[in-house]
Amino acid sequence: MNLMLNIIVNILVAFLFGSLLLGLHRKVMARVQLRPGPPIVQDLIHSIKFFFKETSFPKTATYPLYIGIVVIFSAVWVTGVIEGPVLKGSLLIIFGIYAVHKIVEHNAGSSSGSPYGKLSCVRAVFSAAAELPLFAVLALIFLKTGTLNISSLISYQSIHGPLILSMPLAAIMFLTLILSKAPYNPFCITKAKDLVTGFETEHFGVLRGLIMFTDSVAWYMLLWVFLVVFCGPIGLLGLIIGMIIITVIMGFISAVTPMLNPNHSVMTQISIAIVCTLGTVLMLII
Repeated sequence: MNLMLNIIVNILVAFLFGSLLLGLHRKVMARVQLRPGPPIVQDLIHSIKFFFKETSFPKTATYPLYIGIVVIFSAVWVTGVIEGPVLKGSLLIIFGIYAVHKIVEHNAGSSSGSPYGKLSCVRAVFSAAAELPLFAVLALIFLKTGTLNISSLISYQSIHGPLILSMPLAAIMFLTLILSKAPYNPFCITKAKDLVTGFETEHFGVLRGLIMFTDSVAWYMLLWVFLVVFCGPIGLLGLIIGMIIITVIMGFISAVTPMLNPNHSVMTQISIAIVCTLGTVLMLII
Protein backbone atom coordinates (compact mmCIF):
# COMPACT_ATOMS: atom_id res chain seq x y z
CA MET A 1 0.00 0.00 0.00
CA ASN A 2 2.86 2.37 0.85
CA LEU A 3 4.56 1.50 -2.44
CA MET A 4 1.40 2.24 -4.42
CA LEU A 5 0.96 5.57 -2.63
CA ASN A 6 4.61 6.40 -3.34
CA ILE A 7 4.12 5.63 -7.02
CA ILE A 8 0.99 7.80 -7.27
CA VAL A 9 2.67 10.71 -5.47
CA ASN A 10 5.76 10.55 -7.69
CA ILE A 11 3.65 10.43 -10.87
CA LEU A 12 1.64 13.47 -9.74
CA VAL A 13 4.82 15.34 -8.81
CA ALA A 14 6.37 14.49 -12.18
CA PHE A 15 3.28 15.75 -14.02
CA LEU A 16 2.71 18.91 -11.98
CA PHE A 17 6.33 20.01 -11.71
CA GLY A 18 7.09 18.91 -15.27
CA SER A 19 4.20 21.05 -16.56
CA LEU A 20 5.44 24.07 -14.60
CA LEU A 21 8.97 23.56 -15.94
CA LEU A 22 7.68 23.47 -19.52
CA GLY A 23 5.72 26.64 -18.74
CA LEU A 24 8.93 28.20 -17.44
CA HIS A 25 10.68 27.15 -20.65
CA ARG A 26 8.08 29.02 -22.71
CA LYS A 27 8.30 32.05 -20.44
CA VAL A 28 12.11 32.19 -20.77
CA MET A 29 11.86 31.95 -24.55
CA ALA A 30 9.30 34.75 -24.61
CA ARG A 31 11.37 37.06 -22.37
CA VAL A 32 14.52 36.51 -24.42
CA GLN A 33 12.55 37.37 -27.56
CA LEU A 34 11.09 40.47 -25.86
CA ARG A 35 7.58 39.04 -25.58
CA PRO A 36 5.47 38.84 -22.39
CA GLY A 37 4.74 35.16 -22.95
CA PRO A 38 2.03 33.01 -21.34
CA PRO A 39 1.82 32.40 -17.57
CA ILE A 40 4.09 29.65 -16.27
CA VAL A 41 1.01 27.61 -15.31
CA GLN A 42 -0.33 27.69 -18.88
CA ASP A 43 0.95 24.22 -19.85
CA LEU A 44 -0.59 22.72 -16.72
CA ILE A 45 -3.93 24.42 -17.42
CA HIS A 46 -3.91 23.22 -21.04
CA SER A 47 -3.09 19.65 -20.02
CA ILE A 48 -6.01 19.50 -17.58
CA LYS A 49 -8.34 21.34 -19.96
CA PHE A 50 -8.00 18.75 -22.72
CA PHE A 51 -9.25 15.98 -20.44
CA PHE A 52 -12.63 17.77 -20.35
CA LYS A 53 -12.88 18.50 -24.07
CA GLU A 54 -14.67 16.36 -26.62
CA THR A 55 -12.54 13.59 -28.09
CA SER A 56 -12.98 13.29 -31.85
CA PHE A 57 -11.40 10.79 -34.21
CA PRO A 58 -10.29 11.47 -37.80
CA LYS A 59 -11.77 9.20 -40.48
CA THR A 60 -8.28 8.44 -41.75
CA ALA A 61 -7.10 7.05 -38.38
CA THR A 62 -5.98 3.43 -38.04
CA TYR A 63 -7.81 1.82 -35.14
CA PRO A 64 -7.01 0.65 -32.50
CA LEU A 65 -3.41 1.81 -33.00
CA TYR A 66 -4.47 5.47 -33.03
CA ILE A 67 -5.77 5.20 -29.45
CA GLY A 68 -3.48 2.47 -28.18
CA ILE A 69 -0.25 4.23 -29.10
CA VAL A 70 -1.14 7.22 -26.92
CA VAL A 71 -1.87 4.92 -23.98
CA ILE A 72 1.48 3.19 -24.54
CA PHE A 73 3.16 6.60 -24.76
CA SER A 74 1.88 7.46 -21.28
CA ALA A 75 2.54 3.99 -19.88
CA VAL A 76 6.23 3.91 -20.83
CA TRP A 77 7.01 7.18 -19.03
CA VAL A 78 4.91 6.23 -16.00
CA THR A 79 7.06 3.10 -15.93
CA GLY A 80 10.08 5.40 -16.07
CA VAL A 81 8.88 7.20 -12.93
CA ILE A 82 8.48 3.87 -11.15
CA GLU A 83 11.91 2.63 -12.23
CA GLY A 84 13.57 5.98 -11.49
CA PRO A 85 12.42 8.11 -8.54
CA VAL A 86 10.45 5.28 -6.87
CA LEU A 87 12.74 2.23 -7.16
CA LYS A 88 16.01 3.90 -8.25
CA GLY A 89 16.61 0.85 -10.41
CA SER A 90 18.53 0.34 -13.62
CA LEU A 91 19.68 3.22 -15.80
CA LEU A 92 19.61 0.79 -18.72
CA ILE A 93 15.84 0.38 -18.35
CA ILE A 94 15.40 4.18 -18.32
CA PHE A 95 17.25 4.46 -21.60
CA GLY A 96 15.24 1.53 -22.96
CA ILE A 97 12.10 3.51 -22.14
CA TYR A 98 13.52 6.42 -24.11
CA ALA A 99 14.07 4.07 -27.07
CA VAL A 100 10.41 2.98 -26.88
CA HIS A 101 9.51 6.69 -26.85
CA LYS A 102 11.07 7.01 -30.33
CA ILE A 103 9.05 4.04 -31.59
CA VAL A 104 5.87 5.59 -30.21
CA GLU A 105 6.64 8.90 -31.95
CA HIS A 106 6.85 7.03 -35.25
CA ASN A 107 3.64 5.04 -34.82
CA ALA A 108 1.65 7.95 -33.39
CA GLY A 109 2.36 9.92 -36.55
CA SER A 110 1.48 7.14 -38.97
CA SER A 111 -1.69 6.02 -37.14
CA SER A 112 -3.65 9.24 -37.69
CA GLY A 113 -3.46 9.27 -41.47
CA SER A 114 -2.55 12.96 -41.44
CA PRO A 115 0.14 14.01 -43.95
CA TYR A 116 1.74 16.08 -41.19
CA GLY A 117 1.79 13.05 -38.89
CA LYS A 118 3.21 10.81 -41.61
CA LEU A 119 6.04 13.22 -42.35
CA SER A 120 6.67 13.55 -38.61
CA CYS A 121 6.95 9.77 -38.24
CA VAL A 122 9.48 9.66 -41.09
CA ARG A 123 11.52 12.33 -39.34
CA ALA A 124 11.25 10.39 -36.06
CA VAL A 125 13.04 7.48 -37.72
CA PHE A 126 15.56 9.88 -39.24
CA SER A 127 16.23 11.59 -35.91
CA ALA A 128 16.82 8.24 -34.19
CA ALA A 129 20.09 8.00 -36.12
CA ALA A 130 21.24 11.17 -34.32
CA GLU A 131 20.17 10.04 -30.88
CA LEU A 132 21.52 6.48 -30.91
CA PRO A 133 25.17 7.60 -30.52
CA LEU A 134 24.11 9.38 -27.33
CA PHE A 135 23.51 5.96 -25.80
CA ALA A 136 27.30 5.73 -25.69
CA VAL A 137 26.94 7.66 -22.44
CA LEU A 138 25.75 4.39 -20.86
CA ALA A 139 28.97 2.61 -21.79
CA LEU A 140 31.07 5.53 -20.59
CA ILE A 141 29.30 5.65 -17.22
CA PHE A 142 29.74 1.90 -16.81
CA LEU A 143 33.44 2.11 -17.69
CA LYS A 144 33.89 4.82 -15.08
CA THR A 145 31.77 3.44 -12.23
CA GLY A 146 31.31 -0.27 -12.98
CA THR A 147 27.53 -0.04 -12.52
CA LEU A 148 24.35 1.17 -14.19
CA ASN A 149 22.21 0.94 -11.06
CA ILE A 150 20.95 4.38 -10.06
CA SER A 151 21.28 3.76 -6.31
CA SER A 152 24.85 2.52 -6.82
CA LEU A 153 25.67 5.57 -8.95
CA ILE A 154 24.44 7.86 -6.18
CA SER A 155 26.57 5.98 -3.64
CA TYR A 156 29.59 6.12 -5.97
CA GLN A 157 29.32 9.89 -6.30
CA SER A 158 28.94 10.37 -2.55
CA ILE A 159 32.44 8.87 -2.25
CA HIS A 160 34.21 9.92 -5.46
CA GLY A 161 32.42 13.17 -6.25
CA PRO A 162 29.94 14.14 -8.99
CA LEU A 163 30.42 12.54 -12.40
CA ILE A 164 29.80 15.91 -14.04
CA LEU A 165 33.27 16.95 -12.82
CA SER A 166 35.10 13.82 -13.95
CA MET A 167 33.04 13.23 -17.14
CA PRO A 168 31.96 16.71 -18.34
CA LEU A 169 31.80 15.71 -22.01
CA ALA A 170 29.48 12.79 -21.23
CA ALA A 171 27.29 15.27 -19.35
CA ILE A 172 27.24 17.49 -22.45
CA MET A 173 26.07 14.49 -24.50
CA PHE A 174 23.16 13.96 -22.12
CA LEU A 175 22.31 17.66 -22.10
CA THR A 176 22.16 17.52 -25.91
CA LEU A 177 19.63 14.71 -25.55
CA ILE A 178 17.59 16.85 -23.15
CA LEU A 179 17.78 19.83 -25.51
CA SER A 180 16.42 17.69 -28.36
CA LYS A 181 13.28 17.11 -26.27
CA ALA A 182 12.73 20.76 -25.32
CA PRO A 183 9.88 22.62 -27.10
CA TYR A 184 11.00 24.66 -30.13
CA ASN A 185 14.59 23.45 -29.82
CA PRO A 186 16.99 23.61 -32.82
CA PHE A 187 16.75 19.80 -33.24
CA CYS A 188 12.94 19.66 -33.08
CA ILE A 189 12.41 18.15 -36.53
CA THR A 190 9.45 15.92 -35.54
CA LYS A 191 7.37 18.89 -34.32
CA ALA A 192 8.70 21.65 -36.55
CA LYS A 193 6.29 24.45 -37.46
CA ASP A 194 6.05 23.20 -41.06
CA LEU A 195 4.41 20.05 -39.59
CA VAL A 196 1.89 21.99 -37.44
CA THR A 197 2.35 19.88 -34.25
CA GLY A 198 3.83 16.80 -35.94
CA PHE A 199 2.55 13.43 -34.77
CA GLU A 200 0.17 15.20 -32.33
CA THR A 201 -1.66 17.12 -35.07
CA GLU A 202 -4.76 14.87 -35.24
CA HIS A 203 -5.08 14.01 -31.54
CA PHE A 204 -7.86 15.79 -29.65
CA GLY A 205 -9.58 15.81 -26.28
CA VAL A 206 -8.47 13.13 -23.81
CA LEU A 207 -5.85 11.81 -26.24
CA ARG A 208 -4.17 15.23 -26.47
CA GLY A 209 -4.44 15.54 -22.69
CA LEU A 210 -2.61 12.23 -22.28
CA ILE A 211 0.10 13.36 -24.70
CA MET A 212 0.61 16.62 -22.80
CA PHE A 213 0.63 14.72 -19.50
CA THR A 214 3.32 12.43 -20.90
CA ASP A 215 5.39 15.30 -22.29
CA SER A 216 5.48 16.84 -18.80
CA VAL A 217 6.43 13.55 -17.13
CA ALA A 218 9.10 12.85 -19.77
CA TRP A 219 10.67 16.31 -19.30
CA TYR A 220 10.74 15.86 -15.53
CA MET A 221 12.28 12.39 -15.88
CA LEU A 222 15.05 13.48 -18.27
CA LEU A 223 16.07 16.26 -15.88
CA TRP A 224 15.83 13.94 -12.85
CA VAL A 225 18.02 11.28 -14.49
CA PHE A 226 20.66 13.84 -15.50
CA LEU A 227 20.88 15.37 -12.04
CA VAL A 228 20.94 12.04 -10.20
CA VAL A 229 23.42 10.38 -12.56
CA PHE A 230 25.83 13.30 -12.96
CA CYS A 231 25.39 15.29 -9.73
CA GLY A 232 24.78 12.53 -7.21
CA PRO A 233 23.08 12.94 -3.80
CA ILE A 234 22.06 16.61 -3.99
CA GLY A 235 18.77 16.31 -2.07
CA LEU A 236 15.27 17.52 -2.92
CA LEU A 237 16.20 21.22 -2.93
CA GLY A 238 19.17 20.50 -5.18
CA LEU A 239 16.94 18.62 -7.62
CA ILE A 240 14.42 21.47 -7.76
CA ILE A 241 17.09 24.14 -8.29
CA GLY A 242 18.92 21.96 -10.82
CA MET A 243 15.77 21.33 -12.87
CA ILE A 244 14.94 25.03 -12.92
CA ILE A 245 18.48 25.99 -13.99
CA ILE A 246 18.59 23.42 -16.81
CA THR A 247 15.12 24.44 -18.02
CA VAL A 248 16.15 28.11 -18.10
CA ILE A 249 19.30 27.24 -20.06
CA MET A 250 17.32 25.14 -22.54
CA GLY A 251 14.77 27.93 -22.93
CA PHE A 252 17.52 30.44 -23.67
CA ILE A 253 19.15 28.14 -26.25
CA SER A 254 15.79 27.46 -27.91
CA ALA A 255 15.06 31.21 -28.06
CA VAL A 256 18.32 32.29 -29.71
CA THR A 257 19.03 29.27 -31.95
CA PRO A 258 17.27 28.78 -35.31
CA MET A 259 15.56 25.47 -35.96
CA LEU A 260 17.84 23.30 -38.10
CA ASN A 261 16.66 21.33 -41.11
CA PRO A 262 16.56 17.53 -40.67
CA ASN A 263 19.98 16.86 -42.25
CA HIS A 264 21.78 19.55 -40.27
CA SER A 265 19.99 18.53 -37.08
CA VAL A 266 21.08 14.91 -37.36
CA MET A 267 24.66 15.68 -38.36
CA THR A 268 25.07 18.23 -35.55
CA GLN A 269 23.91 15.76 -32.91
CA ILE A 270 26.07 12.97 -34.32
CA SER A 271 29.10 15.28 -34.39
CA ILE A 272 28.56 16.30 -30.76
CA ALA A 273 28.19 12.63 -29.75
CA ILE A 274 31.38 11.55 -31.56
CA VAL A 275 33.51 14.38 -30.21
CA CYS A 276 32.24 13.94 -26.64
CA THR A 277 32.60 10.16 -26.74
CA LEU A 278 36.20 10.27 -27.99
CA GLY A 279 37.07 13.04 -25.53
CA THR A 280 35.60 11.12 -22.59
CA VAL A 281 37.42 7.91 -23.58
CA LEU A 282 40.72 9.81 -23.72
CA MET A 283 40.03 11.33 -20.28
CA LEU A 284 39.29 7.87 -18.84
CA ILE A 285 42.49 6.42 -20.33
CA ILE A 286 44.68 9.28 -19.18
